[in-house]
Order: sequence, then structure tokens, then C-alpha cells
Amino acid sequence: MDVVTALGGLRARVAGWRREGLRVGFVPTMGNLHAGHVSLVELARAHADRVIASVFVNPTQFGPGEDFARYPRTPDDDVAALRDAGCDLAWLPSVDAMYPLGIEAAVRIRVPGITDVLEGARRPGHFDGVATVVARLLNQVQPDLAVFGRKDYQQLAVIRHLVADLAFPVEIRDAPTRREPDGLAMSSRNQYLAPGERALAPRLHQALEAMRDEVLSGTPFDTVEQGARDRLAGAGYDVDYATVRAPDLGEPAADGPWIALVAARLGRTRLIDNLAFSRA
Repeated sequence: MDVVTALGGLRARVAGWRREGLRVGFVPTMGNLHAGHVSLVELARAHADRVIASVFVNPTQFGPGEDFARYPRTPDDDVAALRDAGCDLAWLPSVDAMYPLGIEAAVRIRVPGITDVLEGARRPGHFDGVATVVARLLNQVQPDLAVFGRKDYQQLAVIRHLVADLAFPVEIRDAPTRREPDGLAMSSRNQYLAPGERALAPRLHQALEAMRDEVLSGTPFDTVEQGARDRLAGAGYDVDYATVRAPDLGEPAADGPWIALVAARLGRTRLIDNLAFSRA
């Protein structure tokens, strides 16, 4: 596996694969890789001849008071994990390579509408940073296929909107959320949880399952949502939202399909998760 830190080297490698007629898959990450990230590489490998993964902690998607400074950075371990996963190239750009004119002078991208609710409402500017860095990464790598996880469901929706509207010639594939045996969605932020908090963390997924069961039994949406908030608060969570939406994140239809989404804090750690379901 090649490890590349200069854009020229990345472009040259991809150009060589293009001349061979090879299909290129791409997995963008912020590093501190776990089994969930590896599953994205495996999915890309199943649909491409060569796979590139990036490791870049993007400063423009962190707001004031968020965890950019303490976000775990493990580049050596990440490179080893990508090599073991069968990745062909690891793209590790610096902040200067990603934002060559500086962050203050950087062109930024905003996806309207879908970024104004849920995560977007609670983290102003977050999805502007996500859209901006994903657009840059897709332009740098120019893959045929890019893979994103379903755990960050709203992020996935934002990226699909971005790619469709700007006509990026790339196929977006989503990968199922990987979970620990107790149901907790895998996340780099899970390591921030104290032992007592980690024991409570599976309640988030349990709340989603209860929301699903209640909706399917005919319980009104507002009752379902309030019940989830109450259960999580009773378990020690500080709840940002627990909601049922349509797959496009609009108001839910009476007959589905639906997605339940939850965001809440345990101590200093903010966790998100979701669960898609229908009557079928």
C-alpha cells in the first residue's frame, strides 16, 4: 500500500490506474480507525479494482467548544489498519494541502435545507465544513465510487445532495452501521466514555428499537419521541433530540417508511445513532 501526502503523487497514481482501465473506490475518514471503517474499505473493495482511503481531521466541521483539539489522531495505527484491510493507497493530506489558500480564504460549500435541522440546527456550520471537505476530497481523488457509513445518516443525505447538485461523476454507496455486541454503534468517540458511561451507552440503540416498535404498533409520533427522550434522560443522558422522520428527513408519513434518529450526551461525549424501518 502506498502512503501519499502530496496531491501530485495522488493524482499520478490515480492517473496510472485510469490508463489501465481500473475502477477506483474511495473511503474518506477522519482516522482513529475501527472495525466500522474497515467495513467501508471492504465494501469499496467489493465494487472497485483499487481502493483509496483518506485520513484527515477536518477543522472546518468543528464548531467552538467542540472536540477538534482532542479528537484522537493515530496515523501510524490507521496506516497499518488500512494496509491490513487491503487498501491500495492511503491519502494523508495536511491542512495546508487541503486548504492551500488558508482556511479563512477557503471557498466553502453550503447545502441548503437539509443542513438546517437536527445536527445542523445544533451544530451551526458543521455541515458546511463537511460539504466543503468532501467536495475537495472528491475533486482530489476523482473516484468512480465513494463509500459512507449510515451511522451519520444526515451527513450521508447532505453528501448525496451535494453530489447530485454539483454533478460529481461518482457513485455514492452507503454501508450499514457496525455495532458492538451490546448494540452500541462503533465510533471513534466511544473511547471518551468513562466505564460507567460505557455501560449506559447501549441505551441509545435500545431507545431507537423502542421507537421503532411503538411506531409500528400505531403510537403517535409525538408520544414516541417524548417517551424516548424521557427514557434516555432517566438513564443519565442529556438529550439533544429523539425524533422520527421520513427517509429524506422531512415529516414522517403515516404509512412509512421511517427513520428514528437520536443524539444525546453522556458526560462530555456526544453520541448519535439512527434506525431505519418500515412495515414491510
